[in-house]
Amino acid sequence: MGFSVTFWGVRGTIPCPMASHLGFGGNTSCVEVQAGKQRIIIDAGTGLRMLGRKLLAEGVTSATLLLSHTHLDHISGFPFFAPAYTKGFDLRVVSGHLAGSPDIESVMARQMERPLFPVPLRTMGGNLSFLEVPPGHSFKLEGGVRIHTGALNHPDGATGYRIEYQGRSVAYVTDTEHVPDQPDRNILNLVDGVDLLLYDSTYTDEEWAQRVGWGHSTWMEAVRIARAAHVKTLGLFHHDPDHDDATMERIEAAAKAEFPNCFAAREGTTISLD
Repeated sequence: MGFSVTFWGVRGTIPCPMASHLGFGGNTSCVEVQAGKQRIIIDAGTGLRMLGRKLLAEGVTSATLLLSHTHLDHISGFPFFAPAYTKGFDLRVVSGHLAGSPDIESVMARQMERPLFPVPLRTMGGNLSFLEVPPGHSFKLEGGVRIHTGALNHPDGATGYRIEYQGRSVAYVTDTEHVPDQPDRNILNLVDGVDLLLYDSTYTDEEWAQRVGWGHSTWMEAVRIARAAHVKTLGLFHHDPDHDDATMERIEAAAKAEFPNCFAAREGTTISLD
């Protein structure tokens, strides 16, 4: 069945449905990983809506949703995920940053309560289950898929993921803030030797200096991490809403000059890891 990564949302903070941003895409964070028969979704940003329609059209009946954290740009697509309303669809939601209080089910339900949203989570007709996996722990899915987790440096906490299948691997590391000249050991351990690293590249180093404490990183730090951890391919991810297509093209070119096997993630594209 193969091992692939498809981008359904690559933005951070807020959707950007403007013509100036459509080359890279305007939806917020949502990535589909297909590992054999397993469908793994990372984050539930606004890109999740269209992914849900695709899964139903393909007759998919189960998926695992890995949440990096529960800030709105990473969960606002969840109420619009059609498979969750579909009888017989099995959806397992995994989170690791909440430490059990409140639990992940309560947080996901809260955004679907009035006066925020008219349709409560309890009306979802699918088979939903919620699992807390503390950062630093690992777990397995059927079919030989192994998932490792690691704590990230972000307000309210966040979790990074590494998915391994048939000797190949992809790591998802967003949202996280670096400390200059102090590489994050949690991240280095999580992404060591990974085939594809998707990293929080919200800012340039110059922009980041004005936003310390906001919980994000830079494309320059992504390159530094990729070099230190012997990453094979680097994907810049979680693009700032102020970065239009022209800006993203300049960033991508600058990053490739420093780390040639690098690209800026574009909504709708698929990367094969076979």
